[in-house]
Amino acid sequence: MLGYHVPAPDEAMLISGGKNGVGDNPFRVVIGHGSFVLPLFRKVRFLTLAMCESEVEEICVTRQGIALSVRAVIAFKVGNDEESIVNAGQRFLSDQDQMSVLTGRVFAGHLRSIVGSMTVEEIVTERQKLATEVLDGSKAEMAKIGLTVDSLQIQSIDDMKLGYIAAMAAPHNAAIQRQAQIAQAQANQASAEAEQESQRRQAEYARQTAVVQARYKAEVDRAQAEAAQAGPLAQAQAQREVIAMRTELAQREAELRQQQLVAEVVKPADAEAERVRILAQAEAEKMRIQAEAAASHNRVALDRMLIDQLPQIVREAAQGLSGANVNILNGADGLGELASGLVGQGMAILDSVKKGLTEKPRLPEGQSE
Repeated sequence: MLGYHVPAPDEAMLISGGKNGVGDNPFRVVIGHGSFVLPLFRKVRFLTLAMCESEVEEICVTRQGIALSVRAVIAFKVGNDEESIVNAGQRFLSDQDQMSVLTGRVFAGHLRSIVGSMTVEEIVTERQKLATEVLDGSKAEMAKIGLTVDSLQIQSIDDMKLGYIAAMAAPHNAAIQRQAQIAQAQANQASAEAEQESQRRQAEYARQTAVVQARYKAEVDRAQAEAAQAGPLAQAQAQREVIAMRTELAQREAELRQQQLVAEVVKPADAEAERVRILAQAEAEKMRIQAEAAASHNRVALDRMLIDQLPQIVREAAQGLSGANVNILNGADGLGELASGLVGQGMAILDSVKKGLTEKPRLPEGQSE
């Protein structure tokens, strides 16, 4: 907008002309906001509030009359209050670079004054004291021109090859060198002791290793000797075990062969003998029945016919025993029971046939025989 001005964050806007001043101030100060300025009737200028730097390198003479070259850096700025801004604006607004020049001159004077009241030893060993006294001495003068100092750093102090500072440091250097030599000697001694300790440990390790190896070899030799002695005993024991196992195997093979003989020879022979005995018994029974039939003179022809068939019946029943693998659990008694069963079955068949032939068939009612 025409006539409206806004200062930067690190600037102060100074408006002059008219009756803008407050009290004795020749201009109005605006910070942090804008303001409308009437063109032609008002004039606007800007004063920096940023940090500035000034370097000082001054030849100073100490209380001892020794010349020193002191180099320092000052960090300063325009104060934030309106009075400081007005004071700085009146002095530096037209040429703001002059703030650094004037600040350097102010501090150079105070630096010569403070150094002149101190010794070289104090200046070298107490730099912060020197900086503090220079700041305190220049604070009032800097405030008059609207400036404040943030820091002062003494960067270097040089006796310009006079050798005083070096001579002053010589005792300390000598002491430090002695301490360094002592420390080096101690370090060398410690290193030698460490080397000796390392060699001693290596020797001890070698000795212990030799002892362990000797023990190990002795154990190996003893184990080999025992193994050599135990070899024949172990072999004999193994042979005994092999013989026992072979004996057991032969016994089992004999038992199996015996069982095979029983199954292949004894049982078929027993079955054949039993068959012959059964046939003989059947033949004897046939003769007995024939005798009884002849004595009774009753149905001789029929009984003879049936009696003639009895041996054939028993023979057919006993025929299967010759090729059968029959297990007789109770020996001769079992064979007798088997034969009796066959004869009994033949007799039962004979009785059934005779009964069927002798019974008369029943006639229907109203019929006679």
